[in-house]
Amino acid sequence: MSQNRGDLAPAPPERFSAESFVSPQAEEGIIAGINSVIELLRSGSRPVDTLFIDKDKGGSQFEQLLAIAREKGVQTRVVPRAALDKMAFGVRHQGVVATVPPKEYADPYRLAEGAVKKEKSPLLVVLDGVEDPQNLGAIIRTAEGAGADGVIIPEHRAAHLTSAVAKASAGALEHMPVAKVPNLANYLNFLKEKGFWIVGLSGDATEIYSKPDLTVPIALVLGGEGAGIRPVVRNSCDLLVSLPMFGKVSSLNVSVAAGVMLYEVLRQRAISAVI
Repeated sequence: MSQNRGDLAPAPPERFSAESFVSPQAEEGIIAGINSVIELLRSGSRPVDTLFIDKDKGGSQFEQLLAIAREKGVQTRVVPRAALDKMAFGVRHQGVVATVPPKEYADPYRLAEGAVKKEKSPLLVVLDGVEDPQNLGAIIRTAEGAGADGVIIPEHRAAHLTSAVAKASAGALEHMPVAKVPNLANYLNFLKEKGFWIVGLSGDATEIYSKPDLTVPIALVLGGEGAGIRPVVRNSCDLLVSLPMFGKVSSLNVSVAAGVMLYEVLRQRAISAVI
């Protein structure tokens, strides 16, 4: 790296231990990957405790990263790559790991009430048992890009906000409210009382996804990998829709399906806005 690292604090290899900075219980307090860390620093959504940098990495993105870190007054340590490998919990860290307080979950009820008060029609994404961190991160990224008001996940049998989710979201996690609820069916009933139309995506539904009016307040429900929406949650939906499949496979990956549905909502609302 062309930038002088003399003012960065190295961790002496003979004394450095990744476990001295992070434990296996602290995965939700790790952000790995250069784009995710840059977005974390820019957003200011969470204070960064320490930024760990691979001693052998360089390049323009690292120059940018270090400049932002210095501007924010973030402590930076230069460490061996092997240390980052241990700290990143298997996530491809690209030579950068940041330790942060775990992202705070939003209050699910305040989230819905706040969305209703906005000028635009509210849009929530409700995930019923999405267990793959990559899928959860990708859905958060798409939901943020589509302007959704928040993502709701169950407390149990679902991926939570780990370092892998943060990496897959490519920084979107720092901007997207995520809430946990103990009972999705009860929460959907609450949303109905607030005026939301509950639309579930199911492969066996007879109604095509683009047919219903999606310009109204929507809570979009997507099921987990393989199992789909559970019966108790399915029964709480006002409407079930499907994506037409013309190939050999019977369904799309849940994060891809979420993208199709979210941008159909945007398409309908954009058309409605100009009529």
